Amino acid sequence: MDLGIAGKSAIVCAGSRGLGRGCAEALAAEGVNLVINGRSADTLEATAEAIRAQYGVSVTAVAADIGTDAGREAVIAANPTPDILVNNNGGPPPGMWSDWGREEWLGAVEQNMLTPILMINALLPGMMERGWGRVVNVTSQSVKSPIPVLGLSNGARAGLTGFVAGTSRQVAGSGVTINNLLPGIHATDRAIALDQGVANAQGITPEQAKTNREATIPVGRYGTAEEFGATCAFLCSQHAGFMIGQNVLLDGGAINTTL
Repeated sequence: MDLGIAGKSAIVCAGSRGLGRGCAEALAAEGVNLVINGRSADTLEATAEAIRAQYGVSVTAVAADIGTDAGREAVIAANPTPDILVNNNGGPPPGMWSDWGREEWLGAVEQNMLTPILMINALLPGMMERGWGRVVNVTSQSVKSPIPVLGLSNGARAGLTGFVAGTSRQVAGSGVTINNLLPGIHATDRAIALDQGVANAQGITPEQAKTNREATIPVGRYGTAEEFGATCAFLCSQHAGFMIGQNVLLDGGAINTTL
């Protein structure tokens, strides 16, 4: 299927690895020019060069923390008028409710709620003026079914989801869509870190922790960044203009729900 977005431009936040890179590569495969950021300059530039070489699109690499004012300003300065914005950022650490005080909560809200909202607020007016735009927020399956040990993520991402629910309907008439992608467990560095945490807590190997968790997923495996990216690219396509404020699960069937 031709997604109809060749020649458009996108900002993909935290696009140097994991799910962000999956989204960046899927958009590049459709002929979209990119701005990507990451905290590690070496990893970021390696990703940018690999995408340029494979897909022949323009890739601007901005070494910056998207969770800071300076980082956001640098990324937006690299392309103030993108057609597509993919919001993504690392999740807060796991733990229990008793582990988190004011500073931990402020950090989670800053990274996983306010950062994407501020990016949307900065770029939405231009999209609306031009009459076309796509915003995709990478959140979490915990928005649908909270994960006890990820309470910081549950709370911050739920706040973003509420913001999107209202805002997406206010701007839809201007040709701009805002939707959320809710990943379950994918084979990324984040999954490795969580498996290691379980292994440490339970006195088992990380491999056993992974096997145990895969057994809870109906498809029997972790997702891949490539299939996640393909879904993201579709939401950014010309064909997704009637999808407004949706929360799209990619979890291999792990959440057992009818609606």
